[in-house]
Amino acid sequence: MLWVKAFHIIFVVSWFAGLFYLPRLFVNLAMVEDGPARDRLMLMTGKLLRFMTPIAVLAVAFGLWTWSYYNFFAGPGWRWMHAKLLLVFLLIVYHGVCIHLYARFSAHRNTRSHVWYRWFNEIPVLLLAGVVILVTVKPF
Repeated sequence: MLWVKAFHIIFVVSWFAGLFYLPRLFVNLAMVEDGPARDRLMLMTGKLLRFMTPIAVLAVAFGLWTWSYYNFFAGPGWRWMHAKLLLVFLLIVYHGVCIHLYARFSAHRNTRSHVWYRWFNEIPVLLLAGVVILVTVKPF
């Protein structure tokens, strides 16, 4: 089971690397006009999404495997897991929003400023902080 937990952590860290970098690419895309720079950023963004989406699926799959082994909903003291799963759900939604935003950039339909994307970039940081605190401190 330790191998399963190790792979879960590896895939979560890899997924977060993508979640941290992808919105930074959106910031840059929102700042450039059509041309070679935009084409390069779109290429990078698409490749990153195609790389990080399967990693996200693997992170969730190994997390569910770990959860099923330990039966984290059994008995008191596992309420933190409910909160963690809510945050994971929000991360999955965030990932989906990123896919939608990429599609809007692809269609030349972005309506948001680079400043909006800078704020949008902070969401996974806050969610990660919440998950780490819940898993390590188990406050409830």
